[in-house]
Amino acid sequence: MDCDFISLATPGVQGLQPYVPGKPADELERELGLRQVVKLASNENPLGPSPVALAAAQQALGSLHLYPDASGYRLKTALQRVHGLAPEQLTLGNGSNDVLELLARAFIRPGDEVIYSEYAFLVYPIVTQASGATAVVTPARNWGHDLAAMQAAITERTRLIFIANPNNPTGTWLSETELTAFLDAVPASVIVVLDEAYTEYVQAPGFPDGLALLARYPNLVVTRTFSKAWGLAGLRCGYAAADPVITDLLNRVRQPFNVAGPSLAAAEAVLEDHDYLARTIATNSAGMAQLEQGFRGLGLDYIPSVGNFICVDLGRPAGPLYQQLLQLGIILRPVGNYRMPNHLRVSIGLDVENARCLQGLAEVLSA
Repeated sequence: MDCDFISLATPGVQGLQPYVPGKPADELERELGLRQVVKLASNENPLGPSPVALAAAQQALGSLHLYPDASGYRLKTALQRVHGLAPEQLTLGNGSNDVLELLARAFIRPGDEVIYSEYAFLVYPIVTQASGATAVVTPARNWGHDLAAMQAAITERTRLIFIANPNNPTGTWLSETELTAFLDAVPASVIVVLDEAYTEYVQAPGFPDGLALLARYPNLVVTRTFSKAWGLAGLRCGYAAADPVITDLLNRVRQPFNVAGPSLAAAEAVLEDHDYLARTIATNSAGMAQLEQGFRGLGLDYIPSVGNFICVDLGRPAGPLYQQLLQLGIILRPVGNYRMPNHLRVSIGLDVENARCLQGLAEVLSA
């Protein structure tokens, strides 16, 4: 007799839609027999890995027969040196997505409420639903977080609030004045998760450093990643910084050896590669200006962004145009699953990649 395995799953998982990543370049090459595919879909660093990080990872390969340091001592020491964080404030994860899930596992129970904004990162609703909690989605303001609406949504059942700064996929951001006023108003029993995956790219004045706010707000958790500006997306390494009591709870549910040895070594090394980070930021700034100018030339609106991506409004359903761009070997990111059916998110690439994206957009829009 066949078994209905779906009915055996927890209620939150039964109706869960998994996260869909950007289409891999080699997948498109296999499907269409294309070469020289341009992928601007996953907010990756177009410079490739730092040579310093690459050398550290290669050296760590000699110890693949050994389990990695479960405590991540060397990486935590490096983060302490760079950011002034005590090791007991740090939880390492298999990318920052991992620590977001750890937060849900440690603090969300069925019946709790979790607040996040419209157009916010899709991992927030995924971990909320999987935990059996109730999602409270507040309307966006100018494509970004409306902190007044989020504050008004807090009830005695609120357990977590997710805020991405800058926000993915819209690239909008909150100032330190806005953020601290909100944190001042949040009850001490509500944990605010500040997702700073793209913070290294931001050049805007008044942008807050969440790590500097931890001493002032014990209920604040800051998450960061080495996948974006640090160029280590393939190695999966991120971390959460928080009050030591929160950190202790997160480490109770963290899987042992959740970050591989080469990942730990590369992350530790890249923190000292200041030239790589400077080149990353400069490349991103130039590429953002190139795409903005190109969009204006095509008569397209876009959402101003301070991340390493930008959402462009095609003025019509983006799905068919996304498929036409795939035929040209150009992979962008449709964001209809964020209820933005007319937009495509474009990661900032190298000059030649950005130019090919703009050329492709001009071609499919005029077809």
